[in-house]
Amino acid sequence: MSKEKHTNHPNRKLTDEIYEKEILRLQVELVKLQEWVKKEKKKIVVIFEGRDAAGKGGVIRRITERLSTRVCRVVALGIPTEKEKTQWYFQRYTPHLPAGGEIVLFDRSWYNRAGVEKVMGFCTESEYQEFLRSTPLFENMLVRSGLILIKYWFSVSDKKQEERFKERIENPLKRWKFSPMDLKSREKWEAYSKAKDEMFHYTDTRISPWFVVNADSKKKARLNCIAHLLSKIPYKYKPEPAIKLPKIKRDENYVRPPMYEQTFIPELY
Repeated sequence: MSKEKHTNHPNRKLTDEIYEKEILRLQVELVKLQEWVKKEKKKIVVIFEGRDAAGKGGVIRRITERLSTRVCRVVALGIPTEKEKTQWYFQRYTPHLPAGGEIVLFDRSWYNRAGVEKVMGFCTESEYQEFLRSTPLFENMLVRSGLILIKYWFSVSDKKQEERFKERIENPLKRWKFSPMDLKSREKWEAYSKAKDEMFHYTDTRISPWFVVNADSKKKARLNCIAHLLSKIPYKYKPEPAIKLPKIKRDENYVRPPMYEQTFIPELY
């Protein structure tokens, strides 16, 4: 990645012009990272956790926007099935880990147990304590196997979360984002804070540390997170060789069927 430093002060206004310029620059670097991952058969996992409405999804979309779905994929698991509830806790996540040449972005992850499951009582206390003991060991195994693991916690103030929740409720394009669980998360704000603090105490390790993203400004959070992600991966980019398009080989005996025999969609625009 370019060594150029951008010193945006937290209180400095980020104009749309600067944001668009920077997000494009960072996305170019993400494409270079992708090519390095493919060629070197690297395995990368990025975990996105944090408060509801903290902007995790927006960052993930900006990361994947210019990348190949064959290389970079998003994993966002739903509620576990009855069968999955009987499995080893990490079992439902391990099939989604990357093979060589892949990047996996977890939109929520195994840390559900330390957050929503703990706060909402969806797991037992013994299951929760076992998670806190097991997770550092599990992540150490992943890292020792050669996998690059990066964990982000998106932090947002209660005031900013309230603004975003109200926007979701009032905007018909975002109403689907709001769920009954969001109401519970507001009610249990402090319980979630305590759960996060305890989770960090056990899982913010030297081998697998947490990185906190100040997400009160969505655009700054996107730029800061992507820039940091690129800085944590020692990728090297080699320019691709020049490509010359070949001429189309024409067959003089080939006659295409008439266009009117095909069904075209209406051209409304």
